[in-house]
Amino acid sequence: AHLSGDNGLITAFSSGLDVHNTTASEVFSVPIDQISNEQRRAAKAINFGLIYGMSAFGLARQLEVDRGSAQAYIDTYFSRYPGVLEFMEDTKEEAKKRGFVETIFGRRLNLPDINAKRVQLRQYAERTAINAPMQGTAADIIKLAMIDVAKWIENESIDAVLVMQVHDELVLEVESSIAPEVGEKVRHIMESITKLSVPLIVDVGIGQSWEEAH
Repeated sequence: AHLSGDNGLITAFSSGLDVHNTTASEVFSVPIDQISNEQRRAAKAINFGLIYGMSAFGLARQLEVDRGSAQAYIDTYFSRYPGVLEFMEDTKEEAKKRGFVETIFGRRLNLPDINAKRVQLRQYAERTAINAPMQGTAADIIKLAMIDVAKWIENESIDAVLVMQVHDELVLEVESSIAPEVGEKVRHIMESITKLSVPLIVDVGIGQSWEEAH
């Protein structure tokens, strides 16, 4: 939403809406409160699939629908969120000119095959050009959060250990009596690590095991 600047997506995230339900409502023309689990699942596949440059053929296979239906879903999605399509096309064109893409923090990924004559190589590089700024920025954000959480633990001598990072999640071992307090502080650090056009929302789970914390 931040990278594309699409007003529809920004509104959905800023309003605290379930973006998959919002997409399902737009694509299937169904009120949000009437979205079925199957429609939400399909919308989730569309949201994540398009990030990875999934084609109508790939989406059709994943949703187990015909290719025409999958293409219709994609077309409807882009008509509802035109900023996303514009971002994707602009990103590919810019990558072809510069030979690389960057995260919002300036971390660069070179794309030597972005202008390759071989179609497969070029298309793979184009998909990477679209995906890398999003996935890379998310990776940058969680790493910045890790650094600030670790500094806070050390500077304040908190009885806690940052154990690991799993995708967009931080796992800590904390003395049980201060777990709620630590959880809220970590939430604040993660949610305020950078300023985007949409809020960063963090959920906190506490338990005797990683599984229980979920």
